[in-house]
Amino acid sequence: MHLAAFFSAGPVSGHHGGWRYPGADLSLLSSGYYQRIGRLLEQGRFDMVFCADILAVPDRYEGSRTSQLEYGSLGALRLDPMLVLTAIATATDRLGLACTVSTSYQDPFTVARAFATLDHLSAGRAAWNVVTSFQDAEARNFGREQQNPRERRYDRADEFLEVVCKLWDSWQDDALVIDPRSPRFADPAKVSAIDHDGEWFRVRGPLNVSRPPQGRPVLVQAGASNRGKDFAARWADVVFTTPPTLESGQAFYRELRERAASFGRDPNALKILPGIVPVIGETEAAAAEKQRLLAELVHPLAGLSTLSYHLDIDLSEFPLDQPLPTVDVPGVHGHYLEVAELTQREGLTLEQLGKRYGSGPNSAFIGTAEQVAATMADWFAGEACDGFMIQGTHAPGGYEDVVRLLVPELTRLGIFRSEYDGPTLRDQLGIARPAAGDWPGGRTFEPVSGAS
Repeated sequence: MHLAAFFSAGPVSGHHGGWRYPGADLSLLSSGYYQRIGRLLEQGRFDMVFCADILAVPDRYEGSRTSQLEYGSLGALRLDPMLVLTAIATATDRLGLACTVSTSYQDPFTVARAFATLDHLSAGRAAWNVVTSFQDAEARNFGREQQNPRERRYDRADEFLEVVCKLWDSWQDDALVIDPRSPRFADPAKVSAIDHDGEWFRVRGPLNVSRPPQGRPVLVQAGASNRGKDFAARWADVVFTTPPTLESGQAFYRELRERAASFGRDPNALKILPGIVPVIGETEAAAAEKQRLLAELVHPLAGLSTLSYHLDIDLSEFPLDQPLPTVDVPGVHGHYLEVAELTQREGLTLEQLGKRYGSGPNSAFIGTAEQVAATMADWFAGEACDGFMIQGTHAPGGYEDVVRLLVPELTRLGIFRSEYDGPTLRDQLGIARPAAGDWPGGRTFEPVSGAS
């Protein structure tokens, strides 16, 4: 079983009431805060920490930022995740380092260079969560009035990935010599231009950073629409999802593996990690009381304004005392399917859904460490996942509960490692280091010699 930790460099990582929870560390602007979390996760032998990101303060609910800022919701504050990971890298040795970077508002050269640099500085621990972004609020921070339609965003993302992979492959593995006596710093014959000329990008290359230790950083993706799932099946090493039930998790797991096989990939190389917010207590009663207090601390508008952001729909237009209606979702279709299923199954009003959505995905992982571990084992054995993306109820306490109580139980069950498997993130995930050109369409790419 693989374990990753989902967190954001802001007030909400898994639970919208977490920053208000007694004992929560609120030093969100301190590098030491993130380094402490990194060291804790490494102590628990987590595969990686995943720092999520968005590029605006959401304003979809009532056309206002008020509920996000006032209630400390998902997007109220976000530090630059790449800089946060750099701080964590200096405090850890084995923990993988993943963060979100959007293909809609960046350039391939900049992203390829940044992740190659992080992979070198961390000795092979970098991972990139590839997103296309979907909010007009984000578009307006980059000189646009509207976001591109979903299909066009993924068209750009496909070409973006092709360019960054070409750039990472523009140096052969042995191109960097660093021999002062010759003298030869790098072999020019082994560094090539890429001369990419496509619909979205024209990039000459080569990259001015040598090939990353992992060949290329691990690629993470969370697309849940039909096109998003194809994109994940084609490119991703790790897929983050939030199925509300074991059965929906099993269906998603089967579908993604089948799609990966249809792209000529080994389905076993794709690691699927559902997001969960475990609430763990020394006793069942203690866990229930912790859950009750956390739920009490969630304001309904904190959850609803975040759900409005995810769905890209102003939910203030609908009555709070009525269920979520059937709507056409321009935003994250997967989130809509999850909350629609939850609404129907439990008969929730929109106000109740706001509190539930603010409590994070999946309420099945609440109890003692033994109970939560048993549920995780059922999902793992039932082929609903390859592990989990742990979202802390609060920081650092939610992650401390997992490391102190849950990890030993998973280890005792024989479904989690007792020590790290190797120095790189690919070693932890059991994913092979790719050869140059080992990416979709890569074998047809012929780099242009840079010797001249």
